[in-house]
Amino acid sequence: MLIAVSLSPLASLAAVAVAAATTVLSRPSPGRLPALTLVAAAVSLAVTSAHVIAGVRPEPVAALLELAENLALMALVGLVVRYAPVRRAVPAALTAGVATAVWSLRFLTPVSLLEAVGACAFWGVGSLLAAGAGGYLRFLDVRQARAVVDARTVLRLRLARDLHDFVAHDISEMVAHAQAGGVTGDPLRALERVEAAGQRAMSMLDRTLDMLHNDRPVTFTGGLGDIREAADRFSAAGPATVHLRLDQRAEVPVEVAALAYRIVVEGLTNVRRHAPQAGRVDLDVVAGPSGTLEVMMTNDGVTRTRSGRRSGLGLPGLAGLVREQGGELRTRSVPGGWSLTASLPFPGPGLPSTTPLPSGNGGAAGTIT
Repeated sequence: MLIAVSLSPLASLAAVAVAAATTVLSRPSPGRLPALTLVAAAVSLAVTSAHVIAGVRPEPVAALLELAENLALMALVGLVVRYAPVRRAVPAALTAGVATAVWSLRFLTPVSLLEAVGACAFWGVGSLLAAGAGGYLRFLDVRQARAVVDARTVLRLRLARDLHDFVAHDISEMVAHAQAGGVTGDPLRALERVEAAGQRAMSMLDRTLDMLHNDRPVTFTGGLGDIREAADRFSAAGPATVHLRLDQRAEVPVEVAALAYRIVVEGLTNVRRHAPQAGRVDLDVVAGPSGTLEVMMTNDGVTRTRSGRRSGLGLPGLAGLVREQGGELRTRSVPGGWSLTASLPFPGPGLPSTTPLPSGNGGAAGTIT
């Protein structure tokens, strides 16, 4: 036992060396951290036991080494709590904490059990503080990881919504043009329109992939001028004809115009998919009261029951996007048809640019104005 006590400075130095190596290896190899911490704690407990049993106090030089050992063990407690797997971190941190708490018994000869407990509790506070710091940093890491996951989820949903709102419209237009070519007897013209719709769909896919690969910011797609083009293309594919009214009353922010365009595209796509017997679509895009843009669409075809295929990215997803912008989107059945109404408020000042509402008058039946 006296030999073990005489070698206690070397044992403490070894424990400090193990602790230092563990600290260096903790980030690249967090799986090794609990085992190395247990080794350091076991060495420290063995040295403490030798001092208590032999009743020998360490020399001043050895005391400095053992103080460094105790501080290193406190650091290990914090590192284990922060980086190690929970099941392995608990026994390692508890063992190291006990080693730091009883370390003072190498220097003290308590006269009572209460004094011994008090001394151990005093030195154990350091391990508790280290564990608290490690736990807090671990909580920050977990919260950051969850924030990254949530951000990725939001991005995936946004991309899925973009693809649904635009690519699905172009694909349904391709199908409509292909069907119309067999009816009208002008397959060449139908193929040209199918090609144009396919190019728009490919452009949207390229934009999405470019944003994913290069981490580019999301840009607003579509505007009030594109609403007229979408209405033209819809009427050209038949059989329904769009009666469009754009009212010049105010300047519309680009993001509001882009959202209005998405609503119109989704509404026309749903008419084509779910009300193929419709012959007329009335579409009004006007500036409403209190700084809002009103989008009103009504078709005269009764919407048929949807099939079992439900993507969840159509009107429900679009309604959620409108609510995020402080607006409201409503759909309801009307006598002999279906109605879609959206109210989009203008944001506050400081917008980068605005889009004027194109001027237009109410058109005659069967035309787009």
